[in-house]
Amino acid sequence: MKVIDDKTEQKKIGMLTPSSNTTLEPICSNMVCGLEKTVTMHYGRFSVTKISLEEDALSQFDTAPMMEASKLLADADVDVIAWNGTSGGWLGFDVDKRLCEEIEKETGIPATTSMLAQLTAFKKYGVDNIHLVTPYLKPINERIRQEYEKNGIHVINDVCLEQSVNRSFALVTQERIQEMFAKVCMNKADAISVVCTNLPAMWSVPVMEEKYGLTVYDTINTVVWDALRMVGVDTSIVKGWGRLFEQ
Repeated sequence: MKVIDDKTEQKKIGMLTPSSNTTLEPICSNMVCGLEKTVTMHYGRFSVTKISLEEDALSQFDTAPMMEASKLLADADVDVIAWNGTSGGWLGFDVDKRLCEEIEKETGIPATTSMLAQLTAFKKYGVDNIHLVTPYLKPINERIRQEYEKNGIHVINDVCLEQSVNRSFALVTQERIQEMFAKVCMNKADAISVVCTNLPAMWSVPVMEEKYGLTVYDTINTVVWDALRMVGVDTSIVKGWGRLFEQ
């Protein structure tokens, strides 16, 4: 495993990115805009166009293309590699754990994922029950709910948009996203989880946190938060992107 030198001025975060995702890159880059002397973001893509439980959709997350993208990120001498995607939510958190182990073994670089980062944040901040927001099909939501339950996280309310084309997730309006928040927040919970790194919910997170008084653990902000922690960067340097970075 690569040894992270805390004395190094700049850290580089490598993000594994679904090929059809047009949301996570601008958001992640905006999060660290102006912080280039401390941390920079770098992206590697592999093919993902559809989210469902059909075999052709599930096979997109075979390890081989993810490993190839990881090795290319390793060429940039990044300090951590993060799978900025949510497939572990329905394939299983253990699948994400094995992916991280394979990346570390192959590249010598520590790894994390959006879903594992969520679990880390939930544990750190005592989150036991959540509301769930996704653009996915209902069976995907059910799988995510089951995976959360296996890890001690109870889903109180959930909402989805019944969409499966990954490109379509990025086109959901902020008005529609905020309606989804309103729908789940009719009952109490410890926090709100947004699962999908191509749903542009992060643009509404500060407003939604203020309105409902709950921290939003989006799968984009959690993976950035976890990656920063892993490279020894104080997460509070990220401003304006939600309570997670302020806790």
